[in-house]
Amino acid sequence: MASLDLTHRPRRLRQSEWTRRLVRENVLTTNDLIWPIFIIDGENRREPVGSMPGVERLTIDEAAKEAVRAQALGIPALALFPNTDASLRDETGTEAFNENNLVCRACRAIAKAAPEIGIMTDVALDPYTSHGHDGLMRGDEIINDETVEALVKQALNQARAGCHIVAPSDMMDGRIGAIRQALDANGFEGVQIMSYAAKYASAFYGPFREAVGSGGFLRGDKRTYQMDSANSDEALREVALDLEQGADMVMVKPGMPYLDICRRVKDEFGAPTFAYQVSGEYSMIMAAVERGWLDRDKAMFESLIAFKRAGCDGILTYFAPFVAEQLQKGA
Repeated sequence: MASLDLTHRPRRLRQSEWTRRLVRENVLTTNDLIWPIFIIDGENRREPVGSMPGVERLTIDEAAKEAVRAQALGIPALALFPNTDASLRDETGTEAFNENNLVCRACRAIAKAAPEIGIMTDVALDPYTSHGHDGLMRGDEIINDETVEALVKQALNQARAGCHIVAPSDMMDGRIGAIRQALDANGFEGVQIMSYAAKYASAFYGPFREAVGSGGFLRGDKRTYQMDSANSDEALREVALDLEQGADMVMVKPGMPYLDICRRVKDEFGAPTFAYQVSGEYSMIMAAVERGWLDRDKAMFESLIAFKRAGCDGILTYFAPFVAEQLQKGA
């Protein structure tokens, strides 16, 4: 047997659980979790999302119950996404400005039921438009500046309903500055902005579009405003602009296919950086779990620690309640 140089034995630090814990570089806690939930109209009702095993659309009363559960589990915040009835959708997304729309009513109910939970709302028109796009259209073109005006109205409507974080996901130019100015001018200086700063045109959004009911409405695609998946430097320019305009936190979306972007954003700016483990990522794991190909809990934790390793301060994930339950048990 050849002579080995065993001066260094890295395995010494792996040989038992206590030493692995002692030298662990990244740790996932409930403080890292934001739980996205889907809201539907009605009462006392839950609808399974077919393409997202284990995920349900919830009526507002059921969402309030889950907010209480989240609060007990130590999850810091919920992100609300409405499934708006087709009869309420139109070309200009008018329902987004209704002070009694699903999201606004859910904000008030959740704040009453679970006052320690942060409430994050999506600022974009796609849940409300009959064409399924995030912005206003002129012919086949998504028009930027008029859309920003509409997004400002939507953000103010959500702030009045009591949300704590507005999260513009539309990718229009200049919307962060316009929303920040409007919030401040209307007495909402304390409302935070988490910008979907680097949001890519992605194949991984399909199950989400089913969950919010917008997939069947979408005309064309979103590549004229969401980012090209081949680009990395562009993401840094987008993040820099949003931080300059007043974003408090920035997000990379999707998550796992863009871990390199998460790392670059965190290294470049040092700002609070989040990733969205999107519906397609969740569904891929769960589809494999259902077939017996993956262990759910192991795959879940491994996928989420990847975001921490890449520099993320937190993750929006549909696994949030499952993870929080496991962490509470000492997993």
